[in-house]
Amino acid sequence: MRVAPVNSFKYPANQASVRGNSPELRYSRSFHNSANIMSVQNGVFISFRGYYGDMQPVKKLYWLTSGQNIPQIDNWTNQHIYEYGCKKWVNACPNELLKRTPAETINSVMTLTNQKYIPDFITAPNIRGNNWGRYANYIEINPRAIAKYENGRISDGLLNTLKLITAIPPSANDSANCIILSQLYPSHCGDGTTRDETLYHINLHDGISKNLTARGLDHKMGDDEQVRAFNDLAHIMGFRTGIRMPISEGQLRVKGKKFSWDEHEKAYIDACVWAIELGFDAIYFDSAKHIIDMNGYCGIGRISNKSQMAYILNKIREQTGRCDLAFIGEKCNDNIEYKQMGFTAGTNWGNADDIFNVKYEAQKQKYSWDYAAGPEVSNDNDVGEISFENRFNRLYSCLFGYESKMDKLPIFMQINDIFPLSSYVNTHQLMLNAKQMNGSDAWTECERHYDGILRTDFDARNYTDNVYRIISSFY
Repeated sequence: MRVAPVNSFKYPANQASVRGNSPELRYSRSFHNSANIMSVQNGVFISFRGYYGDMQPVKKLYWLTSGQNIPQIDNWTNQHIYEYGCKKWVNACPNELLKRTPAETINSVMTLTNQKYIPDFITAPNIRGNNWGRYANYIEINPRAIAKYENGRISDGLLNTLKLITAIPPSANDSANCIILSQLYPSHCGDGTTRDETLYHINLHDGISKNLTARGLDHKMGDDEQVRAFNDLAHIMGFRTGIRMPISEGQLRVKGKKFSWDEHEKAYIDACVWAIELGFDAIYFDSAKHIIDMNGYCGIGRISNKSQMAYILNKIREQTGRCDLAFIGEKCNDNIEYKQMGFTAGTNWGNADDIFNVKYEAQKQKYSWDYAAGPEVSNDNDVGEISFENRFNRLYSCLFGYESKMDKLPIFMQINDIFPLSSYVNTHQLMLNAKQMNGSDAWTECERHYDGILRTDFDARNYTDNVYRIISSFY
């Protein structure tokens, strides 16, 4: 029998059992009081305390953040809609989005999808059946980069990611857009603070990263419920979701203990299974190319071998009972061995600067229906040197590099391929350290951080508008 993953989010049954007058308790009381004021005004009272595993986490999240049961029509969203056919998303500056409240964001999701009530049962969009991942557009977002920075602490990464993806075009009818989170589990040290270091090093079986969860929901909503609520809302909007997972021994820990593939294979499988049970549909495996090709390997320590990886991917599917999962391998090419291991897609294969090369690769792999290696606009090593023109051309090649749309390759990109990052930062820096704005204290002040992390100038907004137009034509 598989042992359930150990987690760290076991809170007291009620706030009264928390001793002392800690900042966490004062913050929680403040949040609880303001939420109850809202709920009293709306004729309800929030009674969720210390209860986890709720089967309708979106409803719970909305109640806790708005004091209401029924979502409201969001007039701000209606004034900022970008509409193409039946597809809708928000067209607004990213700093405006990040400053909205969680309740406003949920209202926005319901308004965009024309729903008067939060659904009782939420499923992922069914696009191309079990093989959706072979044709998907993967968009990686670093929640820590856009999280709430306040008094040296980092939080709310999931809620802020949710705010931002309301402005990302949803899936096409025959090609899913999949949001990949750069982080789900805690990093080795400094997690949840501005001392946090590289996201390439993670600690398994120690709960969810505090960079992602909202401290204002402590003692009322479990970390697992917050993750499930995020996934449910993303699914309502028409996205698939996934996470990044390293495979190098030196980049992994199990409850703080040094990881070994000889000792911790089951622990690794359990961590992947738990992510799927939290509602994710895909796992992006960092450094997967090096399972069969060690050329250029920059990781730390051993990685899993081919037979071991095949076993791991099979066990994840078996234990979750899901045949529709997508497993993406970083820089995996069209070598049949990756398909044999159980991967769904490879990245950075094909020259995205040359649409004819992408078309050639699409034609060559057209008869492989459950695995293909595709091009990428940019990846986590992007240091910001790609011009808007080149970035846009790469996106065009990735989206339209085929003779028949049925032969489209999977593609990979970063959030800055849609919303350009500030000139002070780049994707790779943000993966390596939590404080990367030239030492500026903007990282410790929410409003300044939201104004500074993503560009809002005319050139950046014009670029995003062009991206919207090209994605619309892809529909």
